Amino acid sequence: MKPTTRMRGLSLLGPAIVAGVAYLDPGNVATNLSAGAAYGFTLTWVIALATITAWLVQYLSAKLGLVTGRTVPELLGERFRTDGRRVGFWLQAEIVAIATDIAEVIGGAIALNLLFNLPVLIGGLITGIISMLLLGLQSRGLLRVFEVVILGLVLVTGIGFFAALVIAPPDGAQVVAGLVPQFSGSGSVLLAAGMVGATIMPHAIYAHSALSRDRFAGLIDTSNIKRLLRATKWDVTIAMVIAGSINLAILFMAATSLAGVPMANSIYTAYLALNADLGHAVAALFAFGLLASGLASSSVGTYAGGVISSGLLRRKWSTLALRAITLVPALVVLAFAADPTSALVYSQVLLSFGIPFALFPLVRLTSDATLMGSNANSGATRILGFGVAAVISALNVYLLVVSIFGH
Repeated sequence: MKPTTRMRGLSLLGPAIVAGVAYLDPGNVATNLSAGAAYGFTLTWVIALATITAWLVQYLSAKLGLVTGRTVPELLGERFRTDGRRVGFWLQAEIVAIATDIAEVIGGAIALNLLFNLPVLIGGLITGIISMLLLGLQSRGLLRVFEVVILGLVLVTGIGFFAALVIAPPDGAQVVAGLVPQFSGSGSVLLAAGMVGATIMPHAIYAHSALSRDRFAGLIDTSNIKRLLRATKWDVTIAMVIAGSINLAILFMAATSLAGVPMANSIYTAYLALNADLGHAVAALFAFGLLASGLASSSVGTYAGGVISSGLLRRKWSTLALRAITLVPALVVLAFAADPTSALVYSQVLLSFGIPFALFPLVRLTSDATLMGSNANSGATRILGFGVAAVISALNVYLLVVSIFGH
């Protein structure tokens, strides 16, 4: 009986791995590379803190989907009394989804350019097509297969970024020292704000509530909701450990092998530096990790766009239409941007607009006893949730202001 029980428990895992891809997108790669190259292990604690914060946010989103059987956009759509408010909220959420996909498609395009010398525009198109095919698994009802494929891409991402650490392992003492909260000048403060502020992605919040609801459709009732919530805690914990470990690996790789390297064009510079110092194999694995990151995160981002549209506009879009809505702007950017990496960074700034619109409603909804019943947030969780939402929103506003007006 025990092995059967264990397998049933394992079968409940998966949605958080898919949603957690948001924390491994090319935007995170670029930010962590810059942090490690410029400040070594100093900002290790930022990734640790951001990962813990992400655990709370993703668990609340999953809990909402499980307990109510509805997504964040659906519940918000029900509460908006006019079509104008629904369309307005959808518009900002869709702009955020487009900004997210720009970063993910650019990351995949850069990876294909590094690996096969493909023009970035062609690479972006290939990334978009592959991510659409992956999303087709989910739209055909093969959600478990979709989860397994995304998990595979996450593992490839991890291998790609951990490879350099095998050849040039980080100094243990410096890693431990980096867990102590500290800064190294105003530049590190700005970068830390970017690392924390860009960690919580609005589309991950929208997607996770839908993934949990769809994954356990037909299983959710009062008799097993507690068991599902316990399994969800494990699911989110495993996902965040994986995401946090890979982000730390990127930081450690940069701190160890790219220290002092100017990172104005971070991804290209990192690839060339790794190729020169650690060999072509390590550099190629880095590029494959970036490609897997772009493919997985772009698939999930497009899925989130469908969740947003169906919840707020109350209509379902075809996979092709969803892919086109976010892919076309990304291809336009690739066609006209002189520096794709800079475009990737700027997309993260635009992304910051959507943070408060997703975070505050999430905490409010999961704190509503009439909606959540006995599973509503406790007083402590409510305070912590609103506190986290306020801090992350403030960091994103700070990042936005500094990005526009300078230091």
